[in-house]
Amino acid sequence: MSHSLPPIERLKAVMARLRDPKDGCPWDIEQNFATIAPYTLEEAYEVADAIERNDMPALKEELGDLLFQVVFHARMAEEAGLFDFDTVAGALADKMVRRHPHVFGSADIKTAGAQTVAWEEYKAAERKAMADGGTDAVSALAGVPSNLPALVRAQKIQKRASRVGFDWGAAAPALDKVEEEIHELRREIRDPATPAERLEDEIGDLLFATVNVARLAGVDAETALRRATLKFERRFRQVEDRLARHGRTPAESNLAEMDALWTEVKKAERDG
Repeated sequence: MSHSLPPIERLKAVMARLRDPKDGCPWDIEQNFATIAPYTLEEAYEVADAIERNDMPALKEELGDLLFQVVFHARMAEEAGLFDFDTVAGALADKMVRRHPHVFGSADIKTAGAQTVAWEEYKAAERKAMADGGTDAVSALAGVPSNLPALVRAQKIQKRASRVGFDWGAAAPALDKVEEEIHELRREIRDPATPAERLEDEIGDLLFATVNVARLAGVDAETALRRATLKFERRFRQVEDRLARHGRTPAESNLAEMDALWTEVKKAERDG
């Protein structure tokens, strides 16, 4: 493959060769939008992970992998006569110009907060225009993908409802709702006759209410849970290390001992 081509054109040519029915890669040839979609999600998460770790070499590589996913989908669409990479890029450029009239037009938006509000208004107007030629009303919740991670989707749904006034407005009353959900869950857990589906509903309500508190407190719920999980992992590994110094594993220990070591780890972090 010629290195004289501009990088993006070379990448598109590589993709076309991989999908060539005669001389391409058997695995790449067999793929379709549905089979590639999980890899697209995986690559997006790997980009986020590289950012979380502040690993810039990894970020460069992961961004390339994510771009390859876009090229892959665009190539399959081109083969089906639907659209191609240039169409995707052109439509994206048009949309960015349309949604930034304060940069490319005469609109006056001075702050990031005002731009966030305006951005959502542009998106809502576009969704309405796409609904039967703009003649029918469209739900405030329309367009939130159902396959987003649950915390992300919950927060997006809540933000949409908030824009039309269905919102607590502050974190404190939302926290009261969390306490209410905890009370309901505790009652159901204490009842041995409570079916699993009911417990699932109550736990879901508690998680949803907690996401709402995070949103109203200005915290991204997905990021918060990721950080909490990483913190738990870091501390638990230190508990394992402390047990290993005495030739033992967690399976050879007990909850009281591990909890005591956990407290030591937390204190060491605070004092460190």
